[in-house]
Amino acid sequence: MTAKICLVLLFVSFLSQAQVDQSNGLFQTLKINDSLLFNVGFNNCDIHQIDTLISNSFEFYHDEAGISSSKAIFIEGIKNGICKLAYKPKRKLIPNSLKVYPLEKEGVVYGAIQTGEHEFYAIEPGKPEYLTSTALFTHVWLLENGFWKLSRGLSYNHKNPGNIAILDESKLFVDRVVTEKWIMKNHIPALGIGYIENGVIKEITVYGKDENGKAYNANTIFNVASLTKPVTAMVTLQLINEGKWSLDEPVGNYWIDPDVAGDPRAKKLTTRNILTHQSGFPNWRGNNADGKLAFEFEPGTKYQYSGEGFEYLRKALEAKFKKPMDQLAGDMIFKPLNMKDTRFYWDATIDESRFAKWHKKDGTLYETYKNKTANAADDLLTTVEDYSKFLVFVMNGAGLKHELFTEMVTKQVKVNNRKYFGLSWTILEGVKNGENALEHGGDDIGVHTIAFILPKSKQGLVIFTNCDNGAEAYIPVVQHFLGKAGQEIIDIETK
Repeated sequence: MTAKICLVLLFVSFLSQAQVDQSNGLFQTLKINDSLLFNVGFNNCDIHQIDTLISNSFEFYHDEAGISSSKAIFIEGIKNGICKLAYKPKRKLIPNSLKVYPLEKEGVVYGAIQTGEHEFYAIEPGKPEYLTSTALFTHVWLLENGFWKLSRGLSYNHKNPGNIAILDESKLFVDRVVTEKWIMKNHIPALGIGYIENGVIKEITVYGKDENGKAYNANTIFNVASLTKPVTAMVTLQLINEGKWSLDEPVGNYWIDPDVAGDPRAKKLTTRNILTHQSGFPNWRGNNADGKLAFEFEPGTKYQYSGEGFEYLRKALEAKFKKPMDQLAGDMIFKPLNMKDTRFYWDATIDESRFAKWHKKDGTLYETYKNKTANAADDLLTTVEDYSKFLVFVMNGAGLKHELFTEMVTKQVKVNNRKYFGLSWTILEGVKNGENALEHGGDDIGVHTIAFILPKSKQGLVIFTNCDNGAEAYIPVVQHFLGKAGQEIIDIETK
């Protein structure tokens, strides 16, 4: 019998039973259990108390967070999610809302349905507690070996607090208090924003608190996933600009991956193919059944996003110049731009306490992945300020010859309507008085990042988050900082 059918049958039983009086022993027993579960367990993160009260077959249904299909998953969400939030949550039962309906079989009570309304508050050091949400709940209690155990929990009809002015979205990204409340409401631990206007950095702000309640700041280091690719591309374009590398020379002249050594297409693959995502490779070879790299089509014949292509390019560059990618990038990008907090991999110089750890949608942490070697397509470590410096460099021409910069921002391959790829950057067509925008995103577990450049208007925007649902911040941030152009970008991306 499915969980949904069980729930329907339980509610049928619920509707057929009379509510017991508040003086009834069953009511009082379950009222005490409710207090133990929330006032002792939830409000104080007493995991032992919670574990004692819930059944081994427990399931939890939440209208916003989804289903916790087992006791272990539910307790893990409390222990490493709710109990690790930057603020301390507190639940309060709304007075006189509690009701209890017995479940009987042949005149013997074997369980009960308990309903009520509750409120949730946030408690932060030095601040008065404030309401974050209200909701209805339904709990199914069953007698197990003489003890009342919570078998099913439902929390639903969640509503915003009455003090809605705190979340006045017209003040987002202007009023820090409002913005902090907003990201908390949307379960985004860290939100970093860099805004560029008239070719100079105008704003660098990082909102949120880490799992220990420490505020993130402009010094926070993020893993930006595929925002690594534009950096690799710019290193390559600098070498092309200096006449040391060619956009259309086969990279096989310097390096060929052993997995494709016998494939004649390896001798045709060019840097242009790679930077426009027409390499013919999958995103990652690990997605193939045998784990080996293979061409899926002739290079240059169609678009297919590929991290493998950028790694292939890195190995070819390193083979020719006898320098690792991090040194090439350091010499041509990081040092000249004073990007002092940017690196391709973890080393002894990184202060881990500054790192914005990755979070799942339910607030629990992913294990921090610490790559020890450079990847040309992924896992760049940087700050909002450093990456904003990089955007300024790009929008101001990056020191490239006019012809090469034009190649970079020219539509090389169509992705879909009004969306193309240039050299590494996505090109969004006609977002501001006919002007095209450059865009690149970075997505991984616990990571959603994105960057925009309007080269003619000299505007730029960096958005960094450290959670699975971080992309939910994109639309309001883009609308606020880029206005009508931002709305055009949103329309292109969502239609």
